[in-house]
Amino acid sequence: MDAAYLADWANLLLRWLHLIAGVAWIGTSFYFISLDNQLEPAKDGNPRVAGEQWSVHGGGFYHKQKYLVAPERLPEKLHWFKWEAYWTWISGFALFVLIYWFQASTYLVDPAVLDMPAWLAVLISAAMLVGGWVGYDLLCRSRYGENEALLGAIGIAALAVVAFLACHLFGGRGAFLQVGAMTGTIMVANVAMVIIPGQRKMVAAMQQGAAPDPKYGRWGKQRSVHNTYLTLPVLFIMISPHYPMTYQSSWNWAVLLAIGLAGALTRQFFVLRQKGRNAVWLPAGAAAVVALLIWAGAPERGAASAEAPPFAEVQAIVAARCASCHAARPTDEAFAAPPKGVMLETPQQIRRWAAATRQQVQTEAMPPGNLTGITAGERARLIAWVAAGAPAE
Repeated sequence: MDAAYLADWANLLLRWLHLIAGVAWIGTSFYFISLDNQLEPAKDGNPRVAGEQWSVHGGGFYHKQKYLVAPERLPEKLHWFKWEAYWTWISGFALFVLIYWFQASTYLVDPAVLDMPAWLAVLISAAMLVGGWVGYDLLCRSRYGENEALLGAIGIAALAVVAFLACHLFGGRGAFLQVGAMTGTIMVANVAMVIIPGQRKMVAAMQQGAAPDPKYGRWGKQRSVHNTYLTLPVLFIMISPHYPMTYQSSWNWAVLLAIGLAGALTRQFFVLRQKGRNAVWLPAGAAAVVALLIWAGAPERGAASAEAPPFAEVQAIVAARCASCHAARPTDEAFAAPPKGVMLETPQQIRRWAAATRQQVQTEAMPPGNLTGITAGERARLIAWVAAGAPAE
């Protein structure tokens, strides 16, 4: 079977697995953060209990209690929450490798940003994934890790540097996913390298008849809180490849930071709401950030007033610059089928997809990495043709 065809199936199945595992992990994470924020003082007077919650769901009542460090004795069965996180990363990393490493010359490297060989781009990408976690972990373990406000400020500054660096090393789409992969790696490493090992040490201490060290609980809670604020920005990055007006901007790194801010503000609103505070200024601030992005990123309309070229010229440009991928049988070896089912071979097809073509051409998202060498003049001619109503003559 054709390699590109099999790659498409691998892409689909990995993406499906990634979504399933991600929903399970994010749902669990959000639930426990919500539970922590809504605990009430225990009624039974047990000094070991930090708080409790009664809830009703699915036709039944639930009574949950959280211990300050640990109960007097371990129950026979403990439920652990880890594989949701692990499978989210395993599937996401496999997807990242399949698309952005195996096809680095198409999706990671953009000669207009920085012309480099594909192998070097992959090497830099891998180094950033490892370096991101190591730097973050060392920062949390340093003396700054005890001051959450200072730690947060340093973290935001570091994220700004990483976003700027990624957007000046890789193409916009690849840069966004690189930052997303780094953030996701940090989140999963928090679970695998800090939260779960700490919990194992607490359980081992109790099994030996000793009191667990409360520092492991503090460290685990800190990393869980960090993860919950990173979740919404990462979800945005996951869907960003479908919206080139975000990652193809010359200020794409600032767009990424602004969206991260909007996501964090939105998450903070829900965190405070769970504690009984209705800080409506937070979602209002997030909406203002997004509105500013929409206004600042609006494309210029100068090309709309240009004279529309004849359709024969448009068809020639599309045939030379677009149809190698967007054809019933793509000649580009990276594709077994036209991306998103868009074919641009016949006049009817070209006119049908005119508006979508304009968006892709105007943002310079297509061709990816400008592999077919479309010129600025050709882009302007296509935009002018669509602005004139995509005439057939």
